[in-house]
This record gives sequence, C-alpha cells and structure tokens, in this order.
Amino acid sequence: MSLSTIPNIITVMRVVLIIPFAYFAWHQDYVAALVIFLIAGISDGLDGLLAKRFDWQSRFGSITDPLADKILLFVALLLLVMKGQLSWTLFWVSTARDLFIVGGATSYHYLVGPYEMRPSIISKWNTALMILLVLLVLVHLAWFKLPLALIDTLEISVILTCIISGLHYSWLGVCHYRARNKAVGSESHGTKSGKVTDKGAAEKS
Repeated sequence: MSLSTIPNIITVMRVVLIIPFAYFAWHQDYVAALVIFLIAGISDGLDGLLAKRFDWQSRFGSITDPLADKILLFVALLLLVMKGQLSWTLFWVSTARDLFIVGGATSYHYLVGPYEMRPSIISKWNTALMILLVLLVLVHLAWFKLPLALIDTLEISVILTCIISGLHYSWLGVCHYRARNKAVGSESHGTKSGKVTDKGAAEKS
C-alpha cells in the first residue's frame, strides 16, 4: 500500500463512521454520538493536512472528502431535527441551498460550459457555523446544558448564511456567464477583424 493513499483511507473511515453516529444519535446516546462526531472532525483535518503537506492529493480524495462532510452534516441535522433539537426550517433551507448549488452548477456545466466551483468565504463560514451548531447541540445533550438563546442565535445565523451563500453563488454564476460571453465575443470580433485585414491586403497586392 502506498503512503499516498492514507488520506483516502482516513476519508473512507469517516464515511463509515456515519453509520454508528446515526445509530447512537437515533437511540439518543448523545455521548457516543458526540465522541464519533469529534473523531470525524479530527480525521477531516488530519487527511487534509497530510494531503497538502506531502502532496498526497488525488481526484478520489477531492470528491470524497467534501462529500463525506456533507453526508455527515446532513445526517446529523436530520436526526437532531427529528429528535426536536433543531428546527425543520434549518434542515429544509440547508438542503434546498445544497440542491440549488449542485443543480445550478450541473446545469451550467452541460448547458453553457465547464465551470470550476470553489467554496466561497461565505460558504466556508456557513459550513463552520453548521458544524459548530451540531457540536454545541450534542454537547448540550450529552455533557452539560448550554443557554438555549445561544443555540437559537447560532441556528438563525446558519439559516441566514445558507440563504446569503446561495444568492452569492448565483451572482458568481451570472458574473462568470457574462465574462465568458464577453471573452467569446472579443475572440469572434478579433477573428472577423483579422479576416477583413487579410482580405484588404490581398486586394492591394
């Protein structure tokens, strides 16, 4: 086994951890669920650090790593919502945002052209706040009670950043589309001008 596969193995292990996490969260064993969530979070930082430090990055890892994070957060939010710890509004807004972004990027790719999507600063803040929210709720349920006002405020912040990041990605898509059309128009104009110049030179000769 090559050492370069270590980050991918860690990522796969994090995907596997989703199963026991879901089991313990569903059966309200929040201490075990919290421990697994923390292990998953540490593994996420570890595989990214190894991949960058030793240049062990791969196509598989670039796809699987963020997908594992998304699935874990999706499962965590869904279970906490079903247990009445978070609101359905948060779940539906977060899910709608992800579907909107993925659907928009896919449609753009097939209808317009290739478009490399990178997480924006707002999106990174949204993910960080969401992770913090899940972590604090699990701590609240497993360890010691936290002020409900803190959790409610954080939940509202996650909802707002979901909406803002969705709108921001839409704006970035429109800007990319306009820039692409402008570049294509410039190339087309330059080609036509070149043909006219060549034609005039031929007539003079």
